Amino acid sequence: MKQPIDSPELPKAVGPYSAAIRMDNLLFTAGQLGIDPVTNHFAGETIQEQTRQALTNLSAIITAAGFAFAEIVKTTVYLADINEFQQMNEIYAGFFTAPYPARSAFQVAALPRGAKVEIEAIAVKSLG
Repeated sequence: MKQPIDSPELPKAVGPYSAAIRMDNLLFTAGQLGIDPVTNHFAGETIQEQTRQALTNLSAIITAAGFAFAEIVKTTVYLADINEFQQMNEIYAGFFTAPYPARSAFQVAALPRGAKVEIEAIAVKSLG
């Protein structure tokens, strides 16, 4: 059965969607922007600040669903400017340990609210 996941540690949704959906041992998150849940504004103007906050928000979802960050198996990163890939990557690397999740990264024409980065994830809870 499909179970929606939410957390008071997340910023308000910018549309009609769940922060995540859990289906048995699978978790699919919505894309997370670098929005501070307290102020409902971006955590900063730089790609580093927004990446750090987006991953912090992602961590809050993962935890609220009863998963561990290490159970993330795939992420997708959307960038407003692919030239900021390296700066994003430096922050991203600090949140994960080997074996790293599979990842795709794309430059897109625009992101909600003028964000610099949006990150979504898929996690799998071990059944053993």
